[in-house]
Amino acid sequence: MPAEWKLTVRRKAEHRRSGRRRVVGTYQVFHNGQPVPGLSGMSVESPGPGDNSRAGYRRCIAPGLYGLATHDGERYCTIGYTANTNPAALPRPGLLVTATGERDTILVHPGRGFLASVGCLNLTRPLWGGDDDMDFVESRTRVIALIEHMRACLAERFPGENGQEIPRAVIEIV
Repeated sequence: MPAEWKLTVRRKAEHRRSGRRRVVGTYQVFHNGQPVPGLSGMSVESPGPGDNSRAGYRRCIAPGLYGLATHDGERYCTIGYTANTNPAALPRPGLLVTATGERDTILVHPGRGFLASVGCLNLTRPLWGGDDDMDFVESRTRVIALIEHMRACLAERFPGENGQEIPRAVIEIV
């Protein structure tokens, strides 16, 4: 059965700052194959090349098509995240990327600063170079918009609890 809801991430470039690196790209949400206005922006990940062969790799995941699930963690979750916008408040909103080989707990979650990930994907406004930082509240708003749009599109198929696969929803890394 084809995906009804898809998040596509297209990697574009690498930013550097003081010896640190990050991969930046664009993202777009599609519903039934059509781009969803307002659900697009930039993505930020750990540096490449992408590789799923080792756990704890601190690199971006390999290009491919992956499933999505509600996440049930202490720091990030899909259902029941805090309303508090303080970056220290837990749990923050996030989605789990599934079928990532030896890599585990790869999430789509809010970012802040230069890079807020050890392999996950952060969503943000346009960043023009290595000196630009992600704003946590702005990034958080983008992640929540994804979750809420997916919940509305999938209706009763969207899980009612964390730790469940999200049917007919995928993320494509290009």
